[in-house]
Amino acid sequence: MKKLLLFLLSPLFAGCLGHPVGVQPVSDFQLQPYLGKWYEIARLDHSFERAMINVTAEYSLRADGGVEVKNRGYSTKNDKWKEAVGKAYFVGDESTGHLKVSFFGPFYGSYVVFDYDPEEYAFVCGPDTSYLWLLSRSPRVPDRLKHSFLEQAEKYGFDSSQLIWVDQSGNE
Repeated sequence: MKKLLLFLLSPLFAGCLGHPVGVQPVSDFQLQPYLGKWYEIARLDHSFERAMINVTAEYSLRADGGVEVKNRGYSTKNDKWKEAVGKAYFVGDESTGHLKVSFFGPFYGSYVVFDYDPEEYAFVCGPDTSYLWLLSRSPRVPDRLKHSFLEQAEKYGFDSSQLIWVDQSGNE
């Protein structure tokens, strides 16, 4: 019965693995240099990150060939550290920056790297324009990178006026 239900509902979840119109995943993606720790510099707000500061994401290889995703941040609302561990797999070929990520069971969401330099930054979005992140290898980024991120966000229809610039003072 569970398998039948999942099969019948799968078309509903297929849209969760797309990407916003016009956004293309990078085609020269390399996983190995992408692994490691990233600092969340900016994001669009979502309930799973609300009131979070000092947010980081750490990526490592899983035994099954996928990627372990460990998100960590300090909840100012609950006055404590929170951590979520998930898994990610490539949607297509491994040279395309398009992965599917899951933090709960069989449900996956799109993780699209649409611009990056593995030594400095990654611009990442989800399946639509309500998900957007600027990740960096350091807790502070130069203004030129912020401007580039904002230009691309606006070009692709993200509401940059709603971006949260994450307090990373605890990671400096």
